Amino acid sequence: MQYLTVHVLPGRKLFKSRATGATVLVAALAAAMSVTLVGGAAAAAHGVPLGTANRFAVLAGAGITNTGPTTVTGDLGTYPTTTMTGVGSLTINGTNHAGDAVTQQAKADLVTGYNTAAGEGPTSPITADLGGQNLSPGVYNSASSIGLTGTLILDAHGKSNATFVFQAGSTLTTASASSVKLVNGARACNVYWQVGSSATLGTGSSFRGSILAKASITVTTGTTVHGRVLARNGAVTLDTDTIHISTCAAVHTHKGHKAHKGHKGHKGSGGSGTARPPKRPFGLTG
Repeated sequence: MQYLTVHVLPGRKLFKSRATGATVLVAALAAAMSVTLVGGAAAAAHGVPLGTANRFAVLAGAGITNTGPTTVTGDLGTYPTTTMTGVGSLTINGTNHAGDAVTQQAKADLVTGYNTAAGEGPTSPITADLGGQNLSPGVYNSASSIGLTGTLILDAHGKSNATFVFQAGSTLTTASASSVKLVNGARACNVYWQVGSSATLGTGSSFRGSILAKASITVTTGTTVHGRVLARNGAVTLDTDTIHISTCAAVHTHKGHKAHKGHKGHKGSGGSGTARPPKRPFGLTG
């Protein structure tokens, strides 16, 4: 009697089958082995392209309103509604583009970034408030709202390019004094919050990452944001806040005592040439 031996995976059992019906068995096993189960979203997250919107700390579609002394490090603008109120209380370490051509291009790039973030996957479901959770890099999705009460920890596990994408079908709301904490190499420039409607950051909260909201964004009194508040269609409302744009700078690695590759003037086998670091107009990383 002839037998067919099939090795499924190393370390697993061998299955033997009679030659009769072997074709059906092999086909079934092949189909089963071709299915990959996603046990987490860690490998799924990718960077979200923001284009020229990358240099904006505040970007709106229906105007910007500010109350009290607010500091914005990065550019700001609004289009198609160009109304800005409370500008006299704003300290802008960047450029106020209002509704100019730069803002208009940034708004177009924001749409691309928003759609990219919304399409990231596979996803891990968000089934409860994010407060008290410790999350690894990945894509996290709620078909409805996302809430944050307390502290959310984002752990990059030592990977400088670790990316976190949060997708909210409707709203993003953080409670007063809530915070997002980055550990083990996580950087605010690699954290994205795609919001299907509006976002509200609670009083005195500390937030990290770029908010890409389809409607409006409200940053309440005394809030600090390391990232961006980017509203596609709605207004951005500020009140005595601090918003610092976060950009990812190139990471230089050392190899023994060799020179940095691409740095002119260093001797050794590390290469030669002129290094061109990325543009960091505001000198901030996160």
